[in-house]
Amino acid sequence: MRSKKFLHAEQVALSWDTPGLIAGVDEAGRGPLAGPVVVAAVILDDLNPIRGLADSKVLTARKREKLYDEIRAKALCCSVAEASVDEIDQFNILQATMLAMRRAVEGLRLKPSLVLVDGNRLPVLAMRAEAIVKGDSKVAAISAASILAKVTRDRWCAELDAQYPQYGFASHKGYGTAEHLLALQTHGACPQHRKTFSPVAKVLA
Repeated sequence: MRSKKFLHAEQVALSWDTPGLIAGVDEAGRGPLAGPVVVAAVILDDLNPIRGLADSKVLTARKREKLYDEIRAKALCCSVAEASVDEIDQFNILQATMLAMRRAVEGLRLKPSLVLVDGNRLPVLAMRAEAIVKGDSKVAAISAASILAKVTRDRWCAELDAQYPQYGFASHKGYGTAEHLLALQTHGACPQHRKTFSPVAKVLA
């Protein structure tokens, strides 16, 4: 039986009167002081449902990893894209996020008729799109996208931690925690820090 808390593809299609495939889009990494912003786009298969989908932030890391594999196996198609630190510093974090969203949607193997994006901003796309505030807790495809984006970025942070262990990226994931700010003060910025973000800019100055 399907969960009542989610809007499923056929319900959204009826609501917006838009037949065809529907993609959910969400990002991870807008707030951190380091690393890319990662975006996922997912088209789910209503005939092959996935139990336990939810906003990635309310799931444990172990549950996210399990769902990551299941989404990859069961979704009709998925696409993960990013905007780099250099692009974030060049364009600002909002515009870089929009760029990564467009890349993720354009990377889908199947072309959706409608794109549902978490939040209140939309990238420029070639198809109809709707922004849904707190969509990662309302729309199954957006929840799936949030999980793919979060797991991808967390894995990237683990790799960065191995390269720069003095900063603690594996634990704080790049966010401006007391531990991270102290490491910035002590060691300065690494090449993956966002130079235009205030705590990093202060250290560089």
